[in-house]
Amino acid sequence: MSTEKKEIFDRVEGMLQAQGFTIAAKDDTRPWGGFFVIDEIQAQDFANQYFDGIDVENLRIGGKLSPKILIVAPEARLSWQYHHRRAEIWQVVEGTVGIKRSNTDEEGELAEYKPKDQIKLQQGERHRLIGLSGWGIVAEIWQHTDASNPSDEDDIVRVQDDFGR
Repeated sequence: MSTEKKEIFDRVEGMLQAQGFTIAAKDDTRPWGGFFVIDEIQAQDFANQYFDGIDVENLRIGGKLSPKILIVAPEARLSWQYHHRRAEIWQVVEGTVGIKRSNTDEEGELAEYKPKDQIKLQQGERHRLIGLSGWGIVAEIWQHTDASNPSDEDDIVRVQDDFGR
């Protein structure tokens, strides 16, 4: 892992711990960056910190929410993807990121988002998070749409992927 990547992961981990969050999982091995998963019982605290206090009860579709922090490297792209069992809400925390969206398999136009910008992705909507000139940090809440079969990392349909996944 590059020194720069290690430094940003260490900094974000320290920030989350200082904010009182319990990190349920961490993955810093993704070729595009990685993520932290926050304990679900802290979903409202997470929303208060990163989503201007949005009421998580109003977000519950299938009863379960999963808060995460995504870290995307400069010039890196997550897969062009969608999900069968979740919608997502993203809010940019740090840096400027690019996002492409579409309701078809054809990628939409690149839009730039800055800190405090919020993006709501519907279940099945194609999307791609893109690192621009610097590191991007994005808060994410998964809205599980099927209570009996919550979404997980396997609920990713990759239409296109730079890393051959």
